[in-house]
Amino acid sequence: MAPLKIKKGTSKHSAYDLRDPHSEGLERHTLAVVVANEAGVLARVIGLFSGRGYNIESLTVAETDHRGHLSRITVVTIGTPSVIEQIKAQLGRIVPVHEVHDLTVEGPSVERELALFKVAGEGNDRIEALRLAEIFRANVVDSTLSSFVFEMTGTSEKIDAFAELMRPLGLQEVARTGVAALSRGTA
Repeated sequence: MAPLKIKKGTSKHSAYDLRDPHSEGLERHTLAVVVANEAGVLARVIGLFSGRGYNIESLTVAETDHRGHLSRITVVTIGTPSVIEQIKAQLGRIVPVHEVHDLTVEGPSVERELALFKVAGEGNDRIEALRLAEIFRANVVDSTLSSFVFEMTGTSEKIDAFAELMRPLGLQEVARTGVAALSRGTA
């Protein structure tokens, strides 16, 4: 099997390599945007980022209120403090946007991501992959005689660490959901 090939983009920062987001005055922010669940809203929100050259490091979206027809978009982005403020202000001006929350500055929050890893290997590599999966609390969701698919939920850093350990053991593919986040506490 061929090793996992990851295309390198032109961006210096990736959601999956955020070890030093403060370099060059940049900050990583997680924004929760509550929007009307109607056609074209996601495109408008994403268009705001692409049209102004802002990078999206991670994006998740799903309907969260069926009766109220509301969806929640969680966006992780990196920028200078002034760029982050611009993004929030511009998001707030989009008509179907009901709320914009910067979870990074509003207080403690919980962030998690779901990832699937396909690992192909035999013999000792197979045994080592299972051992590491147990340590990282990854679940085996598919198994063949030559491969596993592991499922893991955790922080982006935990998922990065697991992927790095699986590379020499036969990591073939990775699928990640992007960050889902909520503020902590009752407020």
